Amino acid sequence: MNKGKSESWSNIYREIADNYSRQARESWYSKVADAYDRTRPRYSQAVCDRIIELTNLSSSSTVLELGCGPGIATVPFARLGCSLVCLEPSYEACQLARQNCRQHPQVEIINTTFEAWELNCKNFDAVLAASSFHWLDPEIKYRKTAAALKDDGSLILLWNTPPQLDFDIYQSLQEIYQTHAPAIEYRSITSHQHNLNQIAETVIDSGYYHDLQSDWLIREVTYSLDDYITMLSTLSPYIMLEARNRELLFAGIRELLQQKCGESLQLSNLIAWHIARKM
Repeated sequence: MNKGKSESWSNIYREIADNYSRQARESWYSKVADAYDRTRPRYSQAVCDRIIELTNLSSSSTVLELGCGPGIATVPFARLGCSLVCLEPSYEACQLARQNCRQHPQVEIINTTFEAWELNCKNFDAVLAASSFHWLDPEIKYRKTAAALKDDGSLILLWNTPPQLDFDIYQSLQEIYQTHAPAIEYRSITSHQHNLNQIAETVIDSGYYHDLQSDWLIREVTYSLDDYITMLSTLSPYIMLEARNRELLFAGIRELLQQKCGESLQLSNLIAWHIARKM
């Protein structure tokens, strides 16, 4: 298991696009929507506040969010009081987002894809994609996000990578992974940064955006063993596994980690953001 090797997110989602139907892609997280809501890491309010400051958002601003999921990033921005229109293809995730945003009546959750959504041009001060921009059709996303923005509006790419084990502990799981999921490989924080920066570069290369700003932080988090296994079940490489392989993989991971770490795991994840201005 190579510490430095990592298959990029764009490659994973290209594989999904090439091998799964549109309906399957739109409902990709539906079966794990509750697990996603319970165990995916939250976005730091301090990070969201910094983005709000840099993009000059206020309570009178309008934001379009793409692929809001259960509203994990929606809530920190909704606390500002601005109006949000949030698009999410999974019906189950939409229901969770509406529940999580019930204290924010200025948030509208629409069960649709960005590609299918009817665009009213230049309505929004910002377009937000929180760990979702790689899901969007590359033939559409740059042009359509720019068309949705007011002049000099901002595209915000916010990322929260999955909490991961220390490499040495993960390496002890190598035999289990090689047996049940050999295609899944360790992704270092450095490789995540590289992949996310590549995505940001494509935004600038599209010709629709300029003035790229970026920042990141590494956060230490504690997960229970149960929550860690549940969180893994929400990640695309694990969703793609055959059910029996996934079951055996998780059983093996649980047994070994319980021996090494007990019921509590120390993990780390990367929070990163990129802001680009409409040309």
